[in-house]
Order: sequence, then structure tokens, then C-alpha cells
Amino acid sequence: MNQISKKKQYLSDLSLFFVAFVWGGGFVAVKDALNTMTPLLLMAYRFILASVIMYIFLHRKIGKLSKSDFKKGSVVGTILFLAFAAQTFGLQYTTASKQGFLTATYVVMVPFLFWVLYKKRPPLKAFIGSMLTIVGIALVSVNSEMIFSKGDALTLLCALLFAMHILSIEYFTKDMNVFKLAFLQLAVAAVLFTVSAVLFEPVVFTLTNREIYAIVYLALFSTFACFTVQTIAQKYTTSSHASILMSLESVFAAVLGILLLNEVLTPLMIIGCVLIFVAIIIIEVNFKKSVE
Repeated sequence: MNQISKKKQYLSDLSLFFVAFVWGGGFVAVKDALNTMTPLLLMAYRFILASVIMYIFLHRKIGKLSKSDFKKGSVVGTILFLAFAAQTFGLQYTTASKQGFLTATYVVMVPFLFWVLYKKRPPLKAFIGSMLTIVGIALVSVNSEMIFSKGDALTLLCALLFAMHILSIEYFTKDMNVFKLAFLQLAVAAVLFTVSAVLFEPVVFTLTNREIYAIVYLALFSTFACFTVQTIAQKYTTSSHASILMSLESVFAAVLGILLLNEVLTPLMIIGCVLIFVAIIIIEVNFKKSVE
């Protein structure tokens, strides 16, 4: 690898580290905003603003959109809508730190969904990682009364949907401009969240300064910036390397949840978090290449 390639990979690693940190903070921002806002309305504001910002800055790269583009973007955007809906509703009934780790289990789910769709059996490490994840989820999610909460169940559903989202992006970007897909999925999610909020929640146009800060953070950083940075950064590093760095969002979510929201991690939860994180690394690292 030449000096320029090394520099690009180093910069991409720093960029993905930034993405993980911002996404980790996103759990805290959503949790804080949900104290005074309804979940669908919060996500509607988030995705509308993110879509507008993305189009303003990247309209030249997005270009003209065809019927085929809209169809593909609608599929990915609908999955994204369902994933964030499950995540946001789930966060009403669990902590930001717990949700951060439970959401990261999508990394373990991806190879099994790939197996179902493409009939390609995942390697042994996928089964090992899954077993560790199941144990970790039990330790993180079950409270002192041995109850698996509604929020934990919704978060696991969210992780499954994010796994489906990853596979749908991989499938459609084979013959579609990534910037078009990135914009359309945000726009479709914005429309679905707006319609859902109007139908099922009281629409509020007056927002407090704290709510505005949360929405701007989520739209500008967690959505627009992270989607754009991730797309560019992954051109200069492997998907496995990128996944490991981005999975650090779960660590940042836990740390920021403790520091900013005064959340508490019990010893069992800490062990569970470590097991889930180890499982993610086992799934993503190519040990044969590492040995070589």
C-alpha cells in the first residue's frame, strides 16, 4: 500500500470513528427529546430537515431521478422508516446505553439474513458470535425482576430491520448512484414519518430550544453528515473494518448515557455489553488475513 492510500485509509478511519461518536450521541439526543416530544413527530422533523440539507448540498451529485430510482429508494426508505420507528418507540421504554448495545446486534444478524436470501451458509464464527450475542442480550436486557422489557423487544426488532436495510443497500447500489439512494431513502422516510405523525399524533409546530437543538443535531449530524461521510469513507477501507469502527456507537451511547443522562450500568449489564462487543468483532474480523 502506497503512502497516499495509507493516508486515505487513515482519514477514512478517523471519519468512521466520527460517525460512531455522532451516532452514539444520537441515542442520547433522541432519549432527551422524547421527554417532551412524541416519537413520530420527532422523526418527521429529523428526516425532513436532513432531506432538505442533503439536497441543498448534494443536488448536483443526486441529479435527475427516474421511476426506477424512486422504486428502489422507496424500498430502502420504507425499511429505514420501520427501523427508526421501532428504535424511537423502543427508547421510550429503555435506556440510551442499553439500546446502543442492543442495536449493534444487527452486525450479527446480517450474515444469517444473507444465508436466508442467498442460500450461502455463514462461517463458524457467525454461530459463535450469535451465541455470545444471545447471552449478552440476556445480561443487558433482563432487569433485576428478570423481565424483558417492551423497549428491549422493539430495539431488537430495530436491529433486525437495520440488518435488512444494510442488505437492501448492498443489493440496490450495484446498479444505482449511491447519492441518489442516500437522498431517496431519507426523503421516503421523511414522508412516511410525516404522514404517520399527522394520523397518529398531535402535530406541534412550537418547539422549545432544547427540542430544536436535538432535532438539528439528529438531522445535520446523525443523519446528513453521517450518511455522507460513511458513503465516502467506505471507498477507502474494507466493509469489515468500517463495521467494527461504526459499531463503537454502542460504546459511545453507553458512555454518553451515563455522563449526560445519569444512566446506571450494573455489573451484569457491563459483562453483557462486553460479550456483545466481542461478538461483533468476531463476526467482522477476518482472522485468516490477520494471521497472514
